[in-house]
Amino acid sequence: MSVKPSATIRYTAMRLGIFAGSFFAVWGLVRLGVLPAGLGASNLMWVVLLALVVSAPLSFVLLRKQREEMALQVEERVTRTKRRLSDNRSMEDAADDAARAGL
Repeated sequence: MSVKPSATIRYTAMRLGIFAGSFFAVWGLVRLGVLPAGLGASNLMWVVLLALVVSAPLSFVLLRKQREEMALQVEERVTRTKRRLSDNRSMEDAADDAARAGL
């Protein structure tokens, strides 16, 4: 029996992977001179910002399926929690009604 990891963990790991790949690609292009380097010590920040700009649309397009799985998983948990709260309220109401009837 295999345990399927949480959809949220999978999605987050894949987003981090896409960001890391984008970071190294942008870093390589800056080192080769294809993209301009940042000024002075700001080069690392420049590469991180470019990697964020590149990885965001890639993640949006490439991880659509994982994002939908994560949304379904979150929706199921919210529905289950709402049902439990409703059940607890009805149990408390029944106990309260029984206590009042006994008075």
